[in-house]
Amino acid sequence: MTLEELVPILQLAIGPVILISGVGLILLSMTNRFGRVIDRSRELAPLIQNGSGETNARILEQVRILARRARLIRTGIALGVVSVLLTAVLIIALFAAALLKLPMTFVIIACFTLCLLSLIGCLICFLVDVNMSLHALWLEVPAEGRLVEKR
Repeated sequence: MTLEELVPILQLAIGPVILISGVGLILLSMTNRFGRVIDRSRELAPLIQNGSGETNARILEQVRILARRARLIRTGIALGVVSVLLTAVLIIALFAAALLKLPMTFVIIACFTLCLLSLIGCLICFLVDVNMSLHALWLEVPAEGRLVEKR
């Protein structure tokens, strides 16, 4: 294979590599959010034993929300990782199809479609987590003290 034949194949693989970079940034954001949820849960756990009935109820509700958020973020991270893995398989399939002249159209279409579906799921988890974190904030801040109305 000559360099002139290899260059278009490399150009073909650049698009999916950019997708990996973008999803990597989303995963970075989600892992940071996950860490914050875990840290906040660890802060609240000891307070449950030391608080009064009403305080304990509020803290328990906060911990429940944090647990749901942790599961949701974990799902989002898993979907993001699946998206990146499918992108890597897509790049390999593109190279194999181009270099070995293999009929891999179905594999390429399937990998790309599943990759984007995983990314969509990841982003939905991210958006739901943001809304859940606002709900947790509203539980902490009384209605009179809110600067922004609950929506």
